[in-house]
Amino acid sequence: MSTAILTGQPVPGSSLEGDLRTLGFDVRVATDAGDAETLLAAVPANQRVAIVDARFVGHVHSLRLGLTDPRFPAAAVPGAVTAQPAARQALIRALAHERSAGGGAAVVTDNLAERIAAALDTDGVPVHRPELGTLVAAVPTDPQTRNEARQAVLAVDDEAVRLRSAVKARDGFFTTHFISPYSRYIARWCARRGLTPNQVTTASLLTALIAAGCAATGTRGGFIAAGILLIVSFVLDCTDGQLARYSLQYSTLGAWLDATFDRAKEYAYYAGLALGAARGGDDVWALALGAMVLQTCRHVVDFAFTEANHDATANTSPTAALSDKLDSVGWTVWVRRMIVLPIGERWAMIAVLTAATTPRITFYALLIGCAFAATYTTAGRVLRSLTRRAQRTDRAARALADLTDSGPLAELLARVLGKSRGPAFLWAVAGAVLMPLAAWFDGPGWSVVLAAGVYVLVSSEAVVKPLKGALDWLVPPFFRAAEYCTVLLLAAKSGVNGVLPAAFGLVAAVAYHHYDTVYRIRGDADAPPHWLVRAIGGHEGRTLLVTVLAALLSAAQFKVALTALAVYVALVVLVESIRFWVSAHQSGAPAVHDEGEPA
Repeated sequence: MSTAILTGQPVPGSSLEGDLRTLGFDVRVATDAGDAETLLAAVPANQRVAIVDARFVGHVHSLRLGLTDPRFPAAAVPGAVTAQPAARQALIRALAHERSAGGGAAVVTDNLAERIAAALDTDGVPVHRPELGTLVAAVPTDPQTRNEARQAVLAVDDEAVRLRSAVKARDGFFTTHFISPYSRYIARWCARRGLTPNQVTTASLLTALIAAGCAATGTRGGFIAAGILLIVSFVLDCTDGQLARYSLQYSTLGAWLDATFDRAKEYAYYAGLALGAARGGDDVWALALGAMVLQTCRHVVDFAFTEANHDATANTSPTAALSDKLDSVGWTVWVRRMIVLPIGERWAMIAVLTAATTPRITFYALLIGCAFAATYTTAGRVLRSLTRRAQRTDRAARALADLTDSGPLAELLARVLGKSRGPAFLWAVAGAVLMPLAAWFDGPGWSVVLAAGVYVLVSSEAVVKPLKGALDWLVPPFFRAAEYCTVLLLAAKSGVNGVLPAAFGLVAAVAYHHYDTVYRIRGDADAPPHWLVRAIGGHEGRTLLVTVLAALLSAAQFKVALTALAVYVALVVLVESIRFWVSAHQSGAPAVHDEGEPA
């Protein structure tokens, strides 16, 4: 239960107390600053507290935005301020100062909430002030202005505003025009029945898994059902975020579940399509694994570029200026969002092609579309990086190092080498070219093991110094491509049924680890513990191990070894990941919600 302390002279006929109780607050009344300080001391330290001026006039949603958002330690709207436990001590100091400055005098005309919000800012506690737009939040000081404020409240439908704001501000064309116009009402329906975003997220996952099962039947009816269910899953996927924004139910755990389940749904669906094709006599496991590799590498490009530049100083470029200029032309915004094939467009394409064509055609279209999108986005980001004069911070360098996922072999050699012999991204490019080419031309054998040994050396060269170069954000995606493609090619070259599905499982387990690293960094949490990276070998250790297994074992034995390695990595990574996110949620870690680019 949260507590709201009303200050000032009560206003006859005001609905403020009822509105606050509707928002989950236990309402108490203070006659002066000293009384408010006493009431605050009686509130348990783990509860949210709000100071609200009794004269407040405004929409209930204004109060909801200002007083219930869990993402911010302190927040305010005109006439109301709130503090979560993290900002409690600053609130106590602000009230103590008000009491001593006013000598305990009654608070009648002064806006105590406004002064406390200013005091929190001065005390170094950032106070979030939400954009209210057409919503009203005011503290009238006379009957005329109070009547005007009430008329302004009646003139704006705050429920309509709340529904509009539930939709992500920046989204893809398909999502914006074909999903959000009705999914927001589903979100409201869920909110009124007490459903949580995490429950909707789970429902979306289950629906996608059923869709994958339908695709795995290999029948035309199964493919049609799979396509329909995939769209239903995506509608629910949009609904969970809209429900979080509609009801302000943000959480660290929820953000992780939303992002993780998106990947699990898509890659499980790829596996279902491959199984369905196999039932019809068509082996498309290599295409399914290729699609997963390409999509994962695309995401690593997005993540690495964002982490490298989000806090860089002097972070401007002519290319970025041109992009901003194009964004001012309405139609170009939608074209540019569509050609990068975000999740809405991608899933719609997959669903339609699944229902109407074959898994092979679906994967061909997906690979071509994702390859074009990856080329477009990566080329633009390279141009931005080459033309901007950004100075990257130590935090950015650490984030890129964590995303690189270097293991004990690379770290040991980096300490031995001691000095870098060229730009880090060039070493990563060399590794990304060396390993796939060796696996492609030689297949399983000792020549590929030798190439993997060189790859380990190249990997160490890339991380000898902090990753602060203009193109060093390319290091993580190039190493991802090298590792994943090596597994894919060696499995494809083995020529035995079942090796590619085992390779699919291994890449999926490793990709989960890499996504988990991203979500921890985005949530301002530490990267996965060092022991975990050592336990699963780092990218260079896993690559070397897979090449050795391929050279030593028969194709049938290689399949078993890949399966065992996939199970081991999945168990170690999942157990640590679940432990971390559940403990973060239980410890009251700051709530987060991703409003970035559509995935």
